Amino acid sequence: MQAAGATGIEVPAKDYGHDLAGMRRAVTPKTRLAFIANPNNPTGTLVPARELEAFIEGLPREVLVVLDEAYNEYLAEVVRSDSIGWLKRFPNLVVTRTFSKVYGLAGLRVGYAFAAAGVADLMNRVRQPFNVNSVALAAATAALDDADFVRKSFELNRSGMRQLTDGFKRLATEYIPSYGNFVSFRVKDAAGVFQKLLGAGVIVRPIASYGMPQHLRVTVGLESENDRFLAALARALA
Repeated sequence: MQAAGATGIEVPAKDYGHDLAGMRRAVTPKTRLAFIANPNNPTGTLVPARELEAFIEGLPREVLVVLDEAYNEYLAEVVRSDSIGWLKRFPNLVVTRTFSKVYGLAGLRVGYAFAAAGVADLMNRVRQPFNVNSVALAAATAALDDADFVRKSFELNRSGMRQLTDGFKRLATEYIPSYGNFVSFRVKDAAGVFQKLLGAGVIVRPIASYGMPQHLRVTVGLESENDRFLAALARALA
């Protein structure tokens, strides 16, 4: 949610998502980078492809747009943007993705980016020389060919998301509809509920640092794990 200049300008969220119009207004001659996570973290909201494309189109070409698509593979095809195709038209666009989510390789810390050749060359000059080890590279390369695992992860996430949101409805707990592999929910005493869940052996993420002190974020898990979370949440709210 930032249009960054020398010191950085934070644009407040709108409906828990990116306010693209506000970000465009915040751009100044000093602005060099605009950062957008889509789907967004920690709210899971999604900027529609047409709006995102129009935003990039309307920016000065000297402003680099970093589009973080860490959760892209959890999106249904119908709502995915052609961000990689946009690179042909927008040399100021960088698309970043990761193997830490749908591919299940979080422990190996492998990410990657798509960018114009000139931008990639500049990034290559400043990166650490051994930023990814050979084992991680081999695992990531193999993961690219494992379409069956990605499909199963996608399906598991969709069913788990329904399980969690149905549970929130039963508990009359407000939540933010999410396009990622997590969902943020609102409770009166987020810090207290967090501690009660922790005491029950259930770990969620407080997101007060994002300006959301009444929300917690839970990651979609296996069916049994989601059940355990919902049961612990019911007790914590009682």
